[in-house]
Amino acid sequence: MSPSPLDRDQVLAALDAVQDPKSGQGLAAAGLVQGLVVAGDRVGFALEVSPREAAAYAPVRDAAEAALKALPGVSRVSVVLTAEAIQKPARRTVILSPQAAEQNRPRAPVPTDRPAHVRRVLAVASGKGGVGKSTVAANLAAALAARGLSVGVLDADVYGPSMPTMLGVSGKPEYVDGAMEPHLAHGLKVMSMGLLAGAEDAMVWRGPMASQAITQMLTQTRWGTERQPLDVLVVDLPPGTGDVQLTLIQKTPLDGAVIVSTPQEVALADARRAHTLFQKVKVPTLGLIENMSGPVFGSGGAKAEAERLGVPFLGDLPLDAALREAGDAGRPLVSADPEGEVARRFAVVAARVADVLGV
Repeated sequence: MSPSPLDRDQVLAALDAVQDPKSGQGLAAAGLVQGLVVAGDRVGFALEVSPREAAAYAPVRDAAEAALKALPGVSRVSVVLTAEAIQKPARRTVILSPQAAEQNRPRAPVPTDRPAHVRRVLAVASGKGGVGKSTVAANLAAALAARGLSVGVLDADVYGPSMPTMLGVSGKPEYVDGAMEPHLAHGLKVMSMGLLAGAEDAMVWRGPMASQAITQMLTQTRWGTERQPLDVLVVDLPPGTGDVQLTLIQKTPLDGAVIVSTPQEVALADARRAHTLFQKVKVPTLGLIENMSGPVFGSGGAKAEAERLGVPFLGDLPLDAALREAGDAGRPLVSADPEGEVARRFAVVAARVADVLGV
């Protein structure tokens, strides 16, 4: 006989059995459970506390995970500890004319400070999935590191994190002195949602919960120190122009964005949308990269699009089986074959990006 479907009330009851050390109430009753998702055999939520209480609540998060895993029928649990100051929304009590409403419409989000001890933040984006954006991000980061720079990689694709596989890292990061320690691989500092959740877990979160996870990884990771700051943080964004992109833009000043596209029009149309997003929030597009260039998908499309948009064309990368094989093996091709043709092409792109960023 198969177990009965998960019941939301059962989940909340299990969480109320875990005590909030501050109020003495259960977690749900204390209002600490945010973005609860119960789907099939999976349960996930964000545990919201103030920044100064993050370290004290790490054992509470572990206890909540254990309580949920003990429920019949639960096989996958994801509890993310978030430490973000909660702002009260402005109260509106009058109906404004269309002209006045336009004047009071929220403007583009204003970034807060960049992560501590990080000199530059570079976003790698695409409007469309399946164009090899994460492969490009991993190899571009490795090419920047090959120039002698201190480089970190933030895998911001919380729904489909791929950096643990591409960079060959696994296991939850250590939490030391109030910050998460990133994994080290191929000279890169790495943080990914795939390290905080299980490798087989499906990310069933709504937008706000995904945004909270990005905030945690961005601001609570020890990317550098005062004596040894990180030169460049490469952020691998999910495809599209949704909540995660806007959250990142709101949380930290981006020094630039690189847009990845394949040559065909269906991908270029989405690349235009990504460029438009960055224009609206005043983030400079450092250039376009054409990936999978060659006889299969064509060539020259991204270069022509860059000219139309008035942004630099950073280079093209061939559709190369070795690039895919290296990613599957957990080692970027730039590191695995530093003298190869693909590595030389990435070196050219990295040199152009580093020059614009001033690192």
